[in-house]
Amino acid sequence: MTQPFDILLVEDNHEHLKLTTYILKRNHVPGEIHVVRDGQEAIDYLYRKNKFSDASLSPRPSLVLLDFNIPRVDGKQVLKMMKEDAMLKDIPVVVVSSSNRQEDMAFAAEAGASAYISKSSGFEKLNEALANVHTFASPRKP
Repeated sequence: MTQPFDILLVEDNHEHLKLTTYILKRNHVPGEIHVVRDGQEAIDYLYRKNKFSDASLSPRPSLVLLDFNIPRVDGKQVLKMMKEDAMLKDIPVVVVSSSNRQEDMAFAAEAGASAYISKSSGFEKLNEALANVHTFASPRKP
């Protein structure tokens, strides 16, 4: 996908947030990045609740980059909720987690994630994976 699209980045760690946005911009990933800092904010964003009720400011994402280890509602619950909801299940989710545990990767695959990227694989591998993350994005919808 080369046209612009919307990325929902769900990340609570400030350094990981800075690194992820840096890599996406450095590699000219064409998506506009919208950031939420925990699982409850992700849910509010996806359902356009509370401070995310304005669709022009909180557009439907074409792709979700989801950390599993986030506060309030963990990323596994967010992924499961998205893939069980008829209105959200078609949004591709790429898990970007510091965990490289096999059970987390298996959970992501079974729950319907499009891919799993481990942040602990080193900068070059993370850079390479995030540089191509736009290939998972779905077309923009209202």
